[in-house]
Parts: sequence; structure tokens; C-alpha cells
Amino acid sequence: MKKPITALNTTVLATILALCFLSCKKEKKEEVKTEVRATYTEKNDDSLCLSEASWFPHSQTPPPAEGKGSPFDVSSTTNCIFHQWSWQKFLWVTKPEGSLPLFLNQKEIIQVTDAMQPVTQQQGTSVVLTDTIQAGFEHGVLKVNPTYNSTVNKAFTVHYSIHTSLIMQKSAEAFKAALASGELPADNLQAFPVGSLELKVAWVDAKATPSDKTENYYTTTAAIINKDGKTYTNTEVALLGMHVVGVVENHPEFIWATFEHNDMAPNYDWKVNSASSTSEKLLFAEGSTTGLDGITFIKDDKPVLASKAFDLFQYGVPVTTSGYMQTSQKEPENFNNIEEINASVAKNLKDVWKNYFYNGSIWIDTDGLTQEQQAQKIVSLGGKIGAATPGSSARGSLNCANVTMETFTQTSQKNISDINVTNLQNCFTCHNPISFAGNTSPIYLSHIFDAYIKSSEGKSKEEIDLMKDEQHKKTAEFLRTLK
Repeated sequence: MKKPITALNTTVLATILALCFLSCKKEKKEEVKTEVRATYTEKNDDSLCLSEASWFPHSQTPPPAEGKGSPFDVSSTTNCIFHQWSWQKFLWVTKPEGSLPLFLNQKEIIQVTDAMQPVTQQQGTSVVLTDTIQAGFEHGVLKVNPTYNSTVNKAFTVHYSIHTSLIMQKSAEAFKAALASGELPADNLQAFPVGSLELKVAWVDAKATPSDKTENYYTTTAAIINKDGKTYTNTEVALLGMHVVGVVENHPEFIWATFEHNDMAPNYDWKVNSASSTSEKLLFAEGSTTGLDGITFIKDDKPVLASKAFDLFQYGVPVTTSGYMQTSQKEPENFNNIEEINASVAKNLKDVWKNYFYNGSIWIDTDGLTQEQQAQKIVSLGGKIGAATPGSSARGSLNCANVTMETFTQTSQKNISDINVTNLQNCFTCHNPISFAGNTSPIYLSHIFDAYIKSSEGKSKEEIDLMKDEQHKKTAEFLRTLK
């Protein structure tokens, strides 16, 4: 394993020092502002994981404390603080600023391409939508249930946007310069700083929703790319789901949190071996399905079974027909904490965001480790960073996924009976410290950063996508061997 970088050229060093200075300065201000809430409070008894009064009203949600002096600046963490950070961060990025939520204001957070290049916004719109391909080598494309809005009766395609914090963007530029100059080796122990943030958001044409339900979705005007690949059509779109992925103190692996609208799809019921709904949902037609056909994609074609997408595990918590799987953590603490905080937030939210719920998050155990030890642990775990077996380091929702974004990659197994603790999939299955080229570093956990580096090295989008596909294919094939 290579040692951490010890020297940088003058330009890069100045850039990184400036970033550190700004980050530290901001952190100190945050400590002063949030001094009285340096730790999240737990109400009544230790079993309750609830929201904080300071988060409401939503128009005034403060950013969560993340750096020195935050709930993560301790040698021993609790499960609950990760769920509290996830909800508070979601509320912060969606809080209204003028006519738009904060994440669309292009100030603290900007929209970028899947290679981390800033997106040029189109006149009269707040987001640009060009991407419809889901993660995974199957190149899955998600279409909604046409009967959800029977008056239009059209299977609209789901689109995606990506957004990053300026802190992460500036750090990426510094890392790129250091890698290009050779001062930072391709194998390294660097990590993105606290405050680094990625969002991935799922959208669909608002006409996919019936008129009496559209008001339950956050909607905005998007510029959707036309088939010519050059022009756009301004379209009202509805927000379906969001990944909130951020770095906090002592967790350079990012916390990977995910949120969904509550009318997307049912959870698979493992006790009766089926997913079912007595009403039309946006991704699931009324009725039921058994097995994996609803979340299995046929390459370059369509799902095995259309309009039957479902969440494989509620809150990403793996179960069997007889109860919770034996994993790297005890349940039902994690499940109960998510259920409790969802109910707590729902009681306090009054705006459109009350129709969205938290579907879990994942991180790794870094308790008691120094920053260097954390980076070394991430690199040493490699492709096994998301392993859920007893004794492993992954924590939280161990099969974390979003039905609007990882619809067809919730499992690599062909049969539902083959799913077990050894082959669970989660965010870390693909987002691990191994780059598309095989180098190792905590910074490669971000695929958009990896693509950013590869594009700066002259790789085309097609070449980068092929490298991604090969990585995903190898991972899927390996997981299928774990019965």
C-alpha cells in the first residue's frame, strides 16, 4: 500500500491549503452556531430515534453539524445519528430559497454531468435532463406504470440529474491537478473533505401523475433533451427520488442515504413471497408479482415484467421468510430507528416534502480510527467494503437501494431464493475504492470523480462507460457465485 501524499507542487499545495482554510473557517463558524446542539438528542429513552425541533419549519432547516464538534467527532457512534444526519441533510437541500429548493439554486450546490462537468442551465428551467440510463451493465431504463394516470396512459421514461457541493467540486479540481502532475500517485490515501456532497435525483414528466395527485409531488420546469441530442423541450417534471451522499467527520467513505416518494412502489413481502398493491402506483400496476421479474432488466430491451417494480427490502434492511438476516449488525435497531425518525419527521413537515420518506443509508464502522487508519481501512476492504456478513464493517441499510434509480440492480441473483447475506447488494457494491482503471483510493468511491479524471486523461464518454460496465459486470458475476 502506498503512503499518503507528502509533497505537492506549489500551485496544487496553495489550492489545497486555501480549500482547507475555507473549510476550517466555515467549520469554526458552524461550531459557534450549533454549539448548543453539538449532539443529536434522543427523546424519552435510548430506543427512540427522532427528528429535532430545530429542523422545523422546513423553510428554516439548518445544515447538519458535520465536522469538528459534531455528533460524528467521537470515538464511538450510535446508529441513530446517521439517520438523523440523513433526514436533516435532505431537509436542508430541499428547503425553499425563493422559488426553488436549495439544491437547484446553483449557488452552494451545482448541477453536473456524470463526468463532473458543470451543466449549462437552459432559459426558463431549473434543471437539465439528458440521462435515462440506470447504473449497471444492463443499461436499464425505467418507465412508469401508464395506468397510474389512465387519462394519459403513457409509460413515460424516468430521467436523472446529478448535483455536487462547491466544496466537493473544488476539491476534485485540486485532486485532478495533483494526479495530472504526478505529485499524487494513482494509488493513494486521499479523501474528500467534510462537506463534500453528491445528489442524484430521479424525475419524470409530471403528466405521468394523475391531476389529483400531482400536487403531492415536488414539481419544477426541466429542459429535457430531444432525440436529436442537441435541442431541449421545457417540461414540467415531478421529483420521484433522491440520493443524498455526503462526507462527515471520521467518515471519508461518505454516508449514502436515499429517499423516495411514498407512492412509487410496494415493498416485497418475504413472508408471503410477493409484492402487491391494491391501488395503482407510479411504478407498480395494481395486483401482485412473485420473484424477481419486476426488477430484472433484459439488456437493451425492457424489464422481464413491466410496471411491477418494487423495493426488495423495506428500508434496505435484509430479511428472510423467517425474519431478519444475521448480518454485520444487530437488528431490529436499525430498522426501528428508520421507522421512528420517518414518523417523527412526517408529523412535523407541512409542505410537499411530507410525501417523501427516508429509505435508509449505509456507511462503515470507523469508530476509534485516525484519519489515516480510516483511509487505510477503506482501501484494504476494496471491493468487499459493502460486505454484510457477520464481522464485516458495513453498517446501516445493508441492501440500500432506491427503487427509482437502482430498480434493476437491487440484486444480482437470478432467483429470489438465492439471495442471502453473502450476496447482498448496496451502494458500496459498485462504489468502492477501486477505480475503473484498477487503482485504489477513497476518492474513487465517487464514480463521477473517477469519470472526471478519466475524461481529463483523454478518455471518451464511450470508453469510460465501457470501463464502468466491465467493473459492474465483474461484480455482478462474482455475487452470483455466492449462493
